[in-house]
Amino acid sequence: MAARRRRRVVITAGPTREHVDPVRYLSNESSGRMGFALARAAVAAGDTVILIAGPVHLETPQGVTRVDVVSAREMLVSVREAFAQADALFMSAAVSDWRPKRKLAGKWRKKDEGNDAACLELVRNPDILATVARNKGDRLVVGFALETGDGIRRAKAKMRRKGTDYVVLNDPSALSASRASVKILGADGSLLELSGVTKDEIAEALVGLPHPA
Repeated sequence: MAARRRRRVVITAGPTREHVDPVRYLSNESSGRMGFALARAAVAAGDTVILIAGPVHLETPQGVTRVDVVSAREMLVSVREAFAQADALFMSAAVSDWRPKRKLAGKWRKKDEGNDAACLELVRNPDILATVARNKGDRLVVGFALETGDGIRRAKAKMRRKGTDYVVLNDPSALSASRASVKILGADGSLLELSGVTKDEIAEALVGLPHPA
């Protein structure tokens, strides 16, 4: 059996933060555990790993090069730079879709105006996965989808829209959990279901996915 080729792998993890002012921000409940599990599994498989992490409090896996970012735009810059020299991308970060149109220099003091309601104008963040996958060539790109309702249909649509080779479908119960159930959908029509397994087990399965033909 031929030895497995050592790859250069980029992995994103955790949430992003989109600041309203110096002390407030928009974010989500992502813990980053899936991305860090992926980093451990990829290193164990012999890969060179660059882990691009949003704001999380997790120890960097041994042998991993870590890049810390905060916002979606910062993550985009880091992913573009790292993926330019990489063989694979696992985009497990939960990137904020929207950000405030402008970050205030001082604390937001709408309540001081005496109103019972306030409006915060938002603009769309860059789509990191779609942007990078557009020029992926024959490199492996794996996306993640957290869905409710008709998840498989939505995940398949996301895979086509963003140009990934696989998409990992889970639901909100996976957030901050040690175990999860996922469906790994392939652009080739394949489907792998993992139920009630640890994130380390999911990570091992993902790192072992075949490259696109």
